[in-house]
Amino acid sequence: MADVEIGIGKSGRRAYGFDDIAIVPSRRTRDPEEVDIAWEIDAFRFELPVMASPSDSVVSPASAAELGRLGGLGVLHLEGLWTRYADPEPVLEEIAGLDATKATSRMQEVYAEPVQPDLVRQRIIELKATGHTVAVACTPQRTLGMAPDILDAEPDVLVIQGTVVSAEHVSRQHEPLNLKDFIRHYEIPVIVGGCTSYQAALHLMRTGAAGVLVGAGSGAAGTTRRVLGTAIADARAARMRHLDETGVYVQVIADGGMTTGGDIAKAVVCGADAVMVGTPLAAAAEAPGRGFHWGTTAVHATLPRGNRVAVDARGSLEEILVGPAHEADGQRNLFGALRRSMALCGYESLKDFQKAEVVALR
Repeated sequence: MADVEIGIGKSGRRAYGFDDIAIVPSRRTRDPEEVDIAWEIDAFRFELPVMASPSDSVVSPASAAELGRLGGLGVLHLEGLWTRYADPEPVLEEIAGLDATKATSRMQEVYAEPVQPDLVRQRIIELKATGHTVAVACTPQRTLGMAPDILDAEPDVLVIQGTVVSAEHVSRQHEPLNLKDFIRHYEIPVIVGGCTSYQAALHLMRTGAAGVLVGAGSGAAGTTRRVLGTAIADARAARMRHLDETGVYVQVIADGGMTTGGDIAKAVVCGADAVMVGTPLAAAAEAPGRGFHWGTTAVHATLPRGNRVAVDARGSLEEILVGPAHEADGQRNLFGALRRSMALCGYESLKDFQKAEVVALR
C-alpha cells in the first residue's frame, strides 16, 4: 500500500474503518440455517463468536451466566466493583443515579476501594458454579500481583487487557510483566491486547497467547473504530506469518466500537475470528450498568480517559445477540445479521467468510 504524504518529511498509510469498506458477495448464496458461526479458542467452543467487554457496566456474574447460556463468553474484570465490594449492587445503583457533572469524580472515589483477594477467588468460584466457561480479566500492571489468587481459583481463560499492551514493557522502577514467561509458565489459555499494528500483533502472538485483541481505547466513541478495518487486516497478516513460522494459529479478536451486525460481519471479513463488544451489551436489560456504560479507563485515579455514557435500552441480552429484531437499525439480533451476511455472500463458516472480497468506498 502506497504511503500518503502527511507533511514535509512525514508520510503514512491510509487506514480504513468499517464505514469505509463494503463486502462483495460471491457467485453463490446459502441458506442461513446452513451457516456455522461457531468459534473455538483452545479447548473451548462457543456457538456465538462474541466476548463481552470486561466492564462493570456490562458483565456481572449473572450476565456472564446468561451470555454463556446464549453461546457467548462473558469476561468479568477482576479489578472492578465485584472484587472491591462484597455487594456491589448499591454502588452500581448509586453510579446510575449520579449527575453527569459529578459522575467521574465520584466513580474515582468508588474505585479507590482496594481489590480484595478473597473476593477475587469467590467471584471465580461463583462463575464456575454456573457451568459455563469462565473468563476473567486484569490489567498488565496487576497481573503478577493477582496471579496467585486468580490461578488458585482455576478460571478457564485469562484476559490480560490494557488500552495498549506490548510484549516488551520498559520500566526502571517496577518489575515489568514478561508476557512470554508468564504465559508459558501456566497452562491456562491467555488472551492479550490491545494492539493496532502488524508488528505489535506479531510480538504478542510470539508470547504464546491463545488470542490477541485488536483495538485500542475500545468503545462506540473510540478512535479505534475509524481504523479498525486496517488494524484487523494487519493482525491477520501477522497471524499468517506466525502460523507459517510455528504452525500455531492465534485467534484474532476485534475490539473497537462495533455496534451493529454489519460491523461484526466486516470485522470477520477483515480477518477477525471473534469480536469483543461492550456498548451493545450495556444496553441489555440484564446489564449491571442500569442504562449507563463506562470502561475501565473512565475511572483511573489520576487520568480518566473516558466517560460514563447513557445507552438506550434495546431489550434483553438474547434479543440483542440472537433476536428477534423488530427495528431495522441493525442493533438487535447482531449474530443473526452475521449469519445472514455470510449466507447472502455464499460462505459457510467464519474461516471461509474471512476470504470474502471487500471494496473501499472512498
